[in-house]
Amino acid sequence: REWRPVAYRKCTDTVWLLLFFLFWTGLIFITGYAVMAGAAERLVLGCDSFGNICGRKNAPVKGAPLSGKDMTNKKYVFFLNSCGLEIQNLKISSLSLCVSSCPQEQLNSLEDLQSFARNNGSCLCIYNLNISSYTLDPKAAELCPALPVPPSKSFPFFNRCVPQNSECYSKYASVLISMVNEMDVFHRILSGILARRDAVIGLSVLALAFSFILVLVFRFIRTLLVHTLIALVVFGLLFVSGVLWWLYYDYKDDPSTELETEKENVKFLLGYAIFSTIVTVVLLSLIFALRKRLQFTVQLFQIVGKIIGRIPFLLFQPLWTLLILIVFWVFWVAVLLSLGTIGTAQTTSGGQVEYRALSGICYMAWYHFVGLIWTSEFILACQQMTIAGAVVTCYFNRNKNSPPPHPVLSSISVLFCYHLGTAVKGSFLVTILRIPRIILLYLYNILKQKESACAKCLFKCCFCWFWCQESCLRYFNQHAYTTTAINGTNFCTSAKDAVFILAKNSSKLASISCFGDFILFLGKVFVVCFTVFGGLMAFNYHRELQAWVVPLLLVGFFAYVTSHSFLSVFEVTADAMFFCFAVDMETNDGSAEKPYFVDQELL
Repeated sequence: REWRPVAYRKCTDTVWLLLFFLFWTGLIFITGYAVMAGAAERLVLGCDSFGNICGRKNAPVKGAPLSGKDMTNKKYVFFLNSCGLEIQNLKISSLSLCVSSCPQEQLNSLEDLQSFARNNGSCLCIYNLNISSYTLDPKAAELCPALPVPPSKSFPFFNRCVPQNSECYSKYASVLISMVNEMDVFHRILSGILARRDAVIGLSVLALAFSFILVLVFRFIRTLLVHTLIALVVFGLLFVSGVLWWLYYDYKDDPSTELETEKENVKFLLGYAIFSTIVTVVLLSLIFALRKRLQFTVQLFQIVGKIIGRIPFLLFQPLWTLLILIVFWVFWVAVLLSLGTIGTAQTTSGGQVEYRALSGICYMAWYHFVGLIWTSEFILACQQMTIAGAVVTCYFNRNKNSPPPHPVLSSISVLFCYHLGTAVKGSFLVTILRIPRIILLYLYNILKQKESACAKCLFKCCFCWFWCQESCLRYFNQHAYTTTAINGTNFCTSAKDAVFILAKNSSKLASISCFGDFILFLGKVFVVCFTVFGGLMAFNYHRELQAWVVPLLLVGFFAYVTSHSFLSVFEVTADAMFFCFAVDMETNDGSAEKPYFVDQELL
C-alpha cells in the first residue's frame, strides 16, 4: 500500500468508540444505582451492629430495640474486640458501637472503662448498660469490650477507632481490607509492614530517585556510562546474592532463632537467595554473550536520546498516565464499595441488624470488573498512541531545522479528534485475553485444595498460554498504533500493514528490540538491586520482631514497577522510531524525488 505519513486523517473505528460509550453508559448506570440504592453513609461514616449510622440521627429498624438512636455526637465506630476481629459468613464477628471519642490510653479494667466514660462522655459498653452498672452488673464483661482495651485513634475521613498496637493494627486492617485463608501468616506480614512503614516509604522514595537518575543516564548515554551501568549491575547482583546467603546462614546457625517470625524469615531468605543466584547466573551469562554488541546498543540509545531531547515532555508521560489511572481506580473502588452496601435490613435474634445483598448485584460487580480492565487498558493504549504520534510527527518532518513546536500536544489532539476508536479496539482485544486468565486464577484459588497434580499443571499451562498470547498482542498493538499515527487508518488495516513491515524487517527490528530491551532490563535490575540492598540494611536490625522479608519483597516489587514506568518511555520511543525508519526505507529510495525522512544526524 502507499504510506501517507501524517498527510491524511479521518475518524477511525467509530463503531468501537460508540460501543465504548455504550459500555460506559452501563457503568454510569451502575454508578448511579450504587449511589442511590447503596448506603454510602454506612461506608463513609460507619455504623454499629444495631443499624445506627454514626454521626447522624437514625430511623428505628423493626425488631431492633437499640436502633433509631441519635448519634449526632457519636462519630466514631468502636469494635468491642478490636484485637480479635474475625470474619464469619462474610461478616465481622465483633459487635460495634458508635462512640464520641476513641480511648487514647490502654484500659485494663471495668473501672477504667467507667472512669473513661465519666471523664470523656464516651461509653464503650452496650447502649442499654448504665455507666454506674459497669462494675456492678454481672453481665458487664459480656456487654463491654474485651480487656485490655488497646489505645486507638481515628484517621481523617476514616471514622473508626483504629488500635495503635502493631499486632492489633494488622488484624484490624486485614479484616477490613481482605479475607484471606492464612490469617495468622497475613497478620505477621502486615504487622511487619506497618511496623516498618517509615523504612518502606523511604526505600520507595529511594527507588524513585534511582529511576530518575537512570532516565538521565539513558538520556545522555555514552559508552563509558554503559560500561559503568553493567559493572554496577554485576556488582549489585553478586553483592545482593552474597548478602542474602550470608543472612540465611546467620539466621540458620543462630541458636536463639525460636520465634515463628524468625523461622518465616529463614524460609523466605532461602527462597530469595536461590532466586537471586539463578537470576545472577542467567544475567551474567547473557552479558558475557552479548558483550560484542555493546557499541551497537550505545548507538541505539544515543539515537533515542536525541529524539527524547527534541520531545522532553515524553519523560512526563508516565506520570500523567499514572495520575489518570489512580483517579479512575479510586472511582472504581468507591463504586464497588457502594455496590457492596446495597441490601435490605434484617434483624437477628439478638436484636442486631444485618444487611442482605440483593440478587443481581454480583452481575453488576462483574460488569464493573470488566470496566476496570477495559478502561485501564484503554488509558495505557492512549499513552502508547500519544508517544507514537509524537515520534511520528518529529520523524516525518522534512524541515529538520524547524521541528514541530508541540509534538506531544499535537499527538494528543490527533488522538482525541480521530483515533480514540482505534485505542478502544486495541484495548478491548487485550481485555478479551486478560479476562480468561483472571477467571482461571479465580477457579484455581477455589479448587486448589481439591485439585490433583495434573489439574494444577493444566492450570499453569493455561496461564502461560494466555500470558504469551497477551504479550504478543501487546507487541503488535503497539506497532498498529504507530501505523495509525502514520497513515491514519483503522486498527485492522494498521495491524495488517504493521505485520507486513515487521515481517519484511523482522531480523533488523528483532535485533534492535532485543538488545535495547536487554539494556533497559539491566537498568531495572540496577534499581531493584540497590533498593533491596538498602532494605536489607534497614530491616535486619530488628530481625526478631517482624516478618520483614515480605515487606522487603514489596519494596523490590515497587522498585521494579517504578523503574519500568520510567524506562518504558525509552522502549516505546525506540520501537516507534525504528518502525518509522523501516517505513521510510520501504517507501523512499533516497533520490531527489523520494528523499528519506530520516535525519542524518541521528545515524
